[in-house]
Amino acid sequence: MALLIKPSTNTAQTCCGCSSASAARGSSPLFLLAAAASSSSLSRRPSSVQLGRPRRRGKKKIVVGCVASSKSARSEAPSRRDSSAMAADQRVTAVATIKVTVGGFLNSLRPSRAIDNFKDLIGRSLYLELVSSQLDAKTGQEKPTLRSYAHQVADNDDDVVTYEADFDVPAGFGDVGAVLVTNEHHSTEMFLQDIKLVVPSSASDDSDDDGSAAAASPLLAIRCNSWVEPNSGGDGDAAGKRVFFAKPYLPSQTPAGLRSYRKEDLEEKRGDGRGQRKSGDRIYDYDTYNDLGDPDNNADKARPVLGGSKQFPYPRCCRTGRPMSTKDPKTETRKGDNYVPRDEAFSEEKQLQFSVTTLQSVLQAAVPAVQSTLIDPNLSFPSFFVIDKLFEDGVKLPKAEDLGFLRGVLPRLLQRLRDSPADNVLLFDTPKNVQKDKFGWLRDEEFARETLAGMNPYAIELVREFPLMSKLDPAVYGPAESAITAEILEKQMGHVMTVADAVKQKRLFMLDYHDLYLPYVHKIRAQEHTTMYGSRTVFFLTGDGTLQLLAIELTRPASPPPSAQPQWRRVFTPSTDTTESWLWRMAKSHVRAHDSGHHELVTHWLRTHCAVEPYIIAANRQLSEMHPVYHLLHPHFRYTMRINALARSALINAGGIIELSFSPGKHAMELSSAAYDKLWRFDAESLPADLVRRGMAEVDPTSEHGVKLVIEDYPFANDGLLVWDAIERWVEAYVARFYPDAAAVAGDAELQAFWAEVIEVGHGDKKDAPGWPELDTPASLAHALATIVWVASAHHAAVNFGQYDFAGYFPNRPSIARTRMPVEEPVDSEALAAFVEDPDNALRECFPSQVQATLVMAVLDLLSTHSPDEEYLGGMETAPWSGDDAGVRAAYGEFNARLKEIEGIIDGRNADRRLKNRCGAGIVPYQLMKPFSGPGLTSKGIPNSTSI
Repeated sequence: MALLIKPSTNTAQTCCGCSSASAARGSSPLFLLAAAASSSSLSRRPSSVQLGRPRRRGKKKIVVGCVASSKSARSEAPSRRDSSAMAADQRVTAVATIKVTVGGFLNSLRPSRAIDNFKDLIGRSLYLELVSSQLDAKTGQEKPTLRSYAHQVADNDDDVVTYEADFDVPAGFGDVGAVLVTNEHHSTEMFLQDIKLVVPSSASDDSDDDGSAAAASPLLAIRCNSWVEPNSGGDGDAAGKRVFFAKPYLPSQTPAGLRSYRKEDLEEKRGDGRGQRKSGDRIYDYDTYNDLGDPDNNADKARPVLGGSKQFPYPRCCRTGRPMSTKDPKTETRKGDNYVPRDEAFSEEKQLQFSVTTLQSVLQAAVPAVQSTLIDPNLSFPSFFVIDKLFEDGVKLPKAEDLGFLRGVLPRLLQRLRDSPADNVLLFDTPKNVQKDKFGWLRDEEFARETLAGMNPYAIELVREFPLMSKLDPAVYGPAESAITAEILEKQMGHVMTVADAVKQKRLFMLDYHDLYLPYVHKIRAQEHTTMYGSRTVFFLTGDGTLQLLAIELTRPASPPPSAQPQWRRVFTPSTDTTESWLWRMAKSHVRAHDSGHHELVTHWLRTHCAVEPYIIAANRQLSEMHPVYHLLHPHFRYTMRINALARSALINAGGIIELSFSPGKHAMELSSAAYDKLWRFDAESLPADLVRRGMAEVDPTSEHGVKLVIEDYPFANDGLLVWDAIERWVEAYVARFYPDAAAVAGDAELQAFWAEVIEVGHGDKKDAPGWPELDTPASLAHALATIVWVASAHHAAVNFGQYDFAGYFPNRPSIARTRMPVEEPVDSEALAAFVEDPDNALRECFPSQVQATLVMAVLDLLSTHSPDEEYLGGMETAPWSGDDAGVRAAYGEFNARLKEIEGIIDGRNADRRLKNRCGAGIVPYQLMKPFSGPGLTSKGIPNSTSI
């Protein structure tokens, strides 16, 4: 538990604190503290009842308050009494702790820190007010708050500093429903983690040696976990004051004394939609994706605004309020950091792994660092031997003296920087799939298996009709019917059955990137060093439960004038003919590049990062922090807005890593918008609904999970359904605790406002589309909330943390296909001759360049790594704030226990030799749905939120 201190600056990521806190410890004279309390009684607001007094040593403390801390929720609670309502005058002590951060020492040299340290010395740095949940019986007005300055009482070896404030609570004050906190520092913001209220008794054995109450075992506490900005406006100014509520209440059940606080806190978080946001703000507002382009810097970096139009529909992101571009008034300038509300920032531990500096500076600087070692940024790898040596010898970087700050951060973020007298090397770990089977990327069986147990298990779908048909306009894109015929497929199936029988028996499956990509083919081809096709890839379910890869169709639509070339398409199949065999390998590389783009832009970015941000904004604008649903969802929003803001800075922006390294190039985000328009709908985001939508499962109430899988050995779905069920049961139990019937759901004004804003504003471009459920019963509410939790946690984990192990060896999943098929008409005779002469080299030239490959490897390594401060699904460290509720506590304990049980089930499945899609020679076990993980690159672990 800590109250973290750092300076308020324009850069929210720079942490500093009180280096002189230890000097103030124990040196604050009692008469100064008393004088401060006495003088403040004349200057503070007249509603003050009792100000802080000097600490009386030798007093035993017991805790009072309103909400169990996460620690007390995990232990046996002692017998409790009604300690928040005082029957007679009683002394109460509020206990808080602060943690001096890494930057604290240097920050103490600033003049403003000297002022803050003096305030600590005289006990005027933290001002607390206790709020009664009851109105005054005589006046019908809010009762005066009880006010006191907190003074520093302890500073331990872990840089944790404790503050305490005393209150004399009069009889009849009632329940402590909230605490108001004012940060009286001049320039230092505080991260307030919790406030404990303790009541002294006559004994002294439970007190600290210095008389502080910090050592008292907390029975109850108010969990805060929030930054409090400095009150630079002086006494009476609202800046720097925060309210922290003690218990969860539905709006209609809010105690009368807390209603105005509830309302005002929400209004503060909404803001007025005007002005440029500052790093210390806690305002949540919407905007379109209008900052991806940078026309002021380069005309080639102009990009369309995503969201707010029929042409480019998109979810909304957080408004920053930066000035608009002079060259494109629809585009926001990109000066400074992308604002997110202060509480959405990374922790210090997270900053060390992935922050504004690491993403924008380190990764962007890594590109020229690698380029400086090469002759040509488009240079391909000269041999597969050289590719393999990446994991043995690494990538040579410039001399150490030329690396500057990169030398200090590369080891942490881009694997290990290996020093030697001669050079520095960026060394990549060997991905697990290469460790298991170095040549697995060549095998059709592994290609097929990874559609069920790889990094994009959301793409494969059942073939329900044959022939395969496009929904695009044939007048523009050519014949709707696929060139994949029954004869081709039946030959590849060995004539074991007809295609009609295979469709009827649900044994044909497909990766369909035809209609999504085809409209972008010519746009993408207009760029240098990349190409594109629409593609269809067909599989057959064999008798042993594995998939057989049958055929790939690549299509180029007719090109517009002046070239006006007709449509070209061709079907490729496995072959014993050497030329056809090499063409087959190249066709697979194109499909893998299509799948990589779909994975990164649609399954990963759009469906987890992008689509979740409106839920976060709406929840903070419409659900009070004392709302039970806010408590449920809040852990699943951790870091998402910050990671999305960083993505807009360096990943998905014009000239960013996605455009540099993935096939769609500058049209990547347009393609993501098209996918949102055509494919995304809320009611298909839960796992069972997604499986049914793709034909991979059918509704079956008699089955364990309510659906029956079409492919029995579908590792992602098998394990994912276990996790989905655990989430849904936990959410159902939580909702039942607060909503006994439909009337309670329908009558919750905040809940209904939250959901209406998600639909009408956050996802406003699809507000009239089908798929939005009504929140009108406990069941519909629980299902919607479980869907949000699933997407933010397990869905994201399934498509994120396996990226390096499946795509770190890029021939297995190239991010880009740079050259056309050598047989594409009109045939380039020179390219065809070169292919025939050296097909190995032709394939490598199709792969990403050396710069692209090493950049993507570094990024995937980073994105696949768990942070040291990660919080995992069902982990007891994030037990609900309402943990003093026995029913909620029991349900969450069952959730935690079930997830641990699921881990054992997954381990058993991975050892079952009958399950050929997850167990066997050279096969990477499927662990992405194992809930818990340590830090690092593990290919397992489900964080609570989309946090990286």
